[in-house]
Amino acid sequence: MEFKGFSKDTLPFLESIRQNNDKEWFEEHRSEYEQNILNPSRAFVEEFGEHLMALEPTITFSPKINKSLFRIYRDTRRMGAIKVPLKHRIGIIFWQGNGSRMQNSSFYLHFSPDELFVAVGVRWFEKPMLDAYREFILDDKRRAKLAEVLDTLESKGYKTIEKGYKRYPRGFSAEMSDAHLSLYKGMATYKILDPKLIVNGDKLIDTLYKIYEEMLPLQQLVYEISLRVKEENS
Repeated sequence: MEFKGFSKDTLPFLESIRQNNDKEWFEEHRSEYEQNILNPSRAFVEEFGEHLMALEPTITFSPKINKSLFRIYRDTRRMGAIKVPLKHRIGIIFWQGNGSRMQNSSFYLHFSPDELFVAVGVRWFEKPMLDAYREFILDDKRRAKLAEVLDTLESKGYKTIEKGYKRYPRGFSAEMSDAHLSLYKGMATYKILDPKLIVNGDKLIDTLYKIYEEMLPLQQLVYEISLRVKEENS
């Protein structure tokens, strides 16, 4: 299926999910979900995945749920989870590595009636990845390189995710250059765009490609960190 963009009804349908968030309503409108979201999402993954391979040949993608696509239903059983059953925000991920898609550096996006969110990296490190990240930036040269990459991205209008800690972890102190990097719980950069961009397939792919091309240095650094996790656990 050729990707020509999402339907002009996609964002209004997501708003309808937000306003009618229950499983019975959704099952009555499942065909609209498939037409406006699921099928074009699959086509987008196939087409844009091929484009991304020009930037990073080892990228992984698959137009399936729990691969590049996310379930429309939330897991409401988790402690602290949002209790409404359906997501009105559609996520898509292309990841680099063989482990968990959420713990490998990735090209990620989601869209909702409110925004088109575009990012690379890992937004939340689990402990093995957090340990590898801290070990990586203990080295002065590697820490300076990461700081340089983030500064360059911020000068181009991209934002870095917020820090997650207030106290320096063991091995770091305020006297170290760029010590603030040790306060992150994840490492990712992002940009927020107008969600209406999803309707124009060619413009969406062109815009995303240019953004990810500029974000690529951070993608590659976070991937390097993820390889250290594999080495340590092998």
